[in-house]
Amino acid sequence: MTTARVRMLSGFNHNLKYKGKIFHIQTEDGGKDNPQIITHAFLGGVILDTVRRAYEDLLESADWQEALRGRMKAQHLEEIRKLFSGAFDSQTETPSEDD
Repeated sequence: MTTARVRMLSGFNHNLKYKGKIFHIQTEDGGKDNPQIITHAFLGGVILDTVRRAYEDLLESADWQEALRGRMKAQHLEEIRKLFSGAFDSQTETPSEDD
């Protein structure tokens, strides 16, 4: 009996310039043995935010990888929206001398 190996889906990586700084947004698949989508927002190697969402509910579906790809893309885009909406500004702005 042979078992088909299911590889993790390749993720998404974007470097985005916002307020003069380069942020990195990365989304990856934890794999079928660890079914979660993990997204990190980085600035200079420092993690500003992490989002983890389970996807066990997809594994019984015949087209689960296609559905997973859609969820990964949606989660990745949501993290980009958070960045550009200013969600990380308080973590990344340097205080002025008046503060």
